[in-house]
Amino acid sequence: MQDTGSIQCPYCGQCFELALETSQPKHEFIVDCEVCCRPLRVSVACDAGEILEVRAEAD
Repeated sequence: MQDTGSIQCPYCGQCFELALETSQPKHEFIVDCEVCCRPLRVSVACDAGEILEVRAEAD
Protein backbone atom coordinates (compact mmCIF):
# COMPACT_ATOMS: atom_id res chain seq x y z
CA MET A 1 0.00 0.00 0.00
CA GLN A 2 1.08 3.57 -0.56
CA ASP A 3 0.28 6.84 1.16
CA THR A 4 1.77 10.32 1.05
CA GLY A 5 3.76 12.10 3.72
CA SER A 6 5.29 15.52 4.01
CA ILE A 7 8.95 16.06 4.91
CA GLN A 8 11.07 19.14 5.49
CA CYS A 9 14.53 19.35 3.96
CA PRO A 10 17.19 19.84 6.67
CA TYR A 11 19.34 21.79 4.19
CA CYS A 12 16.99 24.37 2.65
CA GLY A 13 13.97 24.10 4.98
CA GLN A 14 11.42 23.56 2.20
CA CYS A 15 8.59 21.05 2.66
CA PHE A 16 7.46 18.63 -0.02
CA GLU A 17 5.38 15.47 -0.26
CA LEU A 18 6.54 11.94 -1.00
CA ALA A 19 4.76 8.74 -1.90
CA LEU A 20 5.51 6.30 0.94
CA GLU A 21 5.20 2.54 1.12
CA THR A 22 3.16 1.54 4.18
CA SER A 23 3.33 -2.27 3.96
CA GLN A 24 6.61 -2.47 5.95
CA PRO A 25 6.75 -1.50 9.64
CA LYS A 26 10.05 0.42 9.27
CA HIS A 27 12.23 1.31 6.33
CA GLU A 28 14.73 3.90 5.11
CA PHE A 29 15.59 5.24 1.69
CA ILE A 30 17.53 8.07 0.05
CA VAL A 31 15.74 10.76 -1.95
CA ASP A 32 16.87 14.09 -3.36
CA CYS A 33 15.20 17.28 -2.13
CA GLU A 34 12.82 18.59 -4.79
CA VAL A 35 14.07 22.15 -4.19
CA CYS A 36 17.84 22.08 -3.51
CA CYS A 37 18.55 18.55 -4.89
CA ARG A 38 20.66 17.47 -1.90
CA PRO A 39 20.31 13.83 -0.75
CA LEU A 40 18.10 13.09 2.26
CA ARG A 41 17.81 9.91 4.30
CA VAL A 42 14.10 9.33 4.91
CA SER A 43 13.01 7.03 7.76
CA VAL A 44 9.42 5.79 7.82
CA ALA A 45 7.60 3.96 10.61
CA CYS A 46 4.18 2.40 9.90
CA ASP A 47 1.65 0.27 11.73
CA ALA A 48 -1.22 -1.57 10.04
CA GLY A 49 -0.87 0.51 6.88
CA GLU A 50 -0.84 3.86 8.73
CA ILE A 51 2.16 6.17 8.80
CA LEU A 52 3.30 6.78 12.36
CA GLU A 53 6.44 8.81 11.68
CA VAL A 54 8.35 10.24 8.73
CA ARG A 55 11.78 11.76 9.38
CA ALA A 56 14.23 13.35 6.95
CA GLU A 57 17.92 13.75 7.85
CA ALA A 58 20.97 15.03 6.02
CA ASP A 59 22.77 12.13 4.34
